[in-house]
Amino acid sequence: MQQNRNMQALEWDDLDKTRFYPIGVLMKMSIRCTDYPAALIRTQLQVQRGNSLHKGTFDAFSKILRAEGVRGLYRGFMVNSFTVVSSQAHITTYMLVRKYVSQYTEDNTVKALVAGGSASLVAQSITVPIDVVSQQLMMQGQGAHLSRFQLNTNTQAGKRKVLFGQTRNIMSQIYAADGFRGFYRGYTASLITYIPNSAVWWPLYQFYAEQLSKLAPSDCPHLILQGIAGPLAAATASTVTNPMDVVRARVQVEGRSSVIETFRQLITEEGYRGLTKGLSARIIASTPAAVLTAVGYETLKKISLRPKQDDSTQR
Repeated sequence: MQQNRNMQALEWDDLDKTRFYPIGVLMKMSIRCTDYPAALIRTQLQVQRGNSLHKGTFDAFSKILRAEGVRGLYRGFMVNSFTVVSSQAHITTYMLVRKYVSQYTEDNTVKALVAGGSASLVAQSITVPIDVVSQQLMMQGQGAHLSRFQLNTNTQAGKRKVLFGQTRNIMSQIYAADGFRGFYRGYTASLITYIPNSAVWWPLYQFYAEQLSKLAPSDCPHLILQGIAGPLAAATASTVTNPMDVVRARVQVEGRSSVIETFRQLITEEGYRGLTKGLSARIIASTPAAVLTAVGYETLKKISLRPKQDDSTQR
């Protein structure tokens, strides 16, 4: 990343992929473990009608913790952990598209905008089926009217627990009802939500980091500035794209087919305040993830430098 304080831009060809990918997977799993409870709460808040389940983020947290313990905050986590694949696809696409766009412009904002949007398109193609299944698991026990599929507990009673048994149960119901297309329900809504989110996040991250570098003392470590810039970018992007995220969650969990009709019904039933549902949980979820993503992304690139490049950057 290029900044006024001579922060060197590290590009795709500078990286040792044998270090970049393994460390990246571990980093993504750490992020997912940290932000998953808030992601689960966000989904329940977005799908609920009015305040039928929870009054807010902290109310949801305390209710789930009292009723189900910590395990309740990680319902659906195992299947959702497969998003490590999409995260690696995201960062790979981002770096490759950034490299390609560099042939036509040196503007960091343009490179981040195009690369971020392209990366999200690729990542969502992998993430949406995982989200469709994990969100159904997140909503189990919250009322049959809020989720299209329910775990068939009767057929599992008295049987030995099978690895990913609940996941397989939900997946079989989705396939029986909708076929393979059912796993991509809400794909358009996800693209409308996350392509702008990613396309906005990366330029905002660059912008906030650059502005902070101008304001901070000259001896302030770059990683601190990046650790602040990440959450600022995430909060801004989350606020802008939250209305579509609410619509996306309802389309995927309730099995709706029309994004426009879902949007209209949301406005009719809950007014424009409904567009902010789950926003605080989304920002809370994005904050540690943004810190780890920003700091981790920059650190990961430095750790993964090729030996020749690593030697040349040390002063």
